[in-house]
Amino acid sequence: MTTETREIRLKRLAMRSMRRGIKEMDILLVRFADAHLSSLSDADLDAYEALLDENDQDLYQWVSGQLPAPAQHREMVARVAAASA
Repeated sequence: MTTETREIRLKRLAMRSMRRGIKEMDILLVRFADAHLSSLSDADLDAYEALLDENDQDLYQWVSGQLPAPAQHREMVARVAAASA
């Protein structure tokens, strides 16, 4: 079993932030990743990674405020939305 270093994890999450499928989400998530990813705690990285596992359509509606985010993603969605303002 290999363990992923923090540096590799940050690079992987940055890449996942920019290769979403919906251009709007690419833009929003890349802004957040560029500004905040390196300063997130391991727990926050876990929360961000879980958010990235969600469907782009849902993510866009949550970040844009069209629909409320589920409780488990609410804090991270608010952080992403604030970074895109």
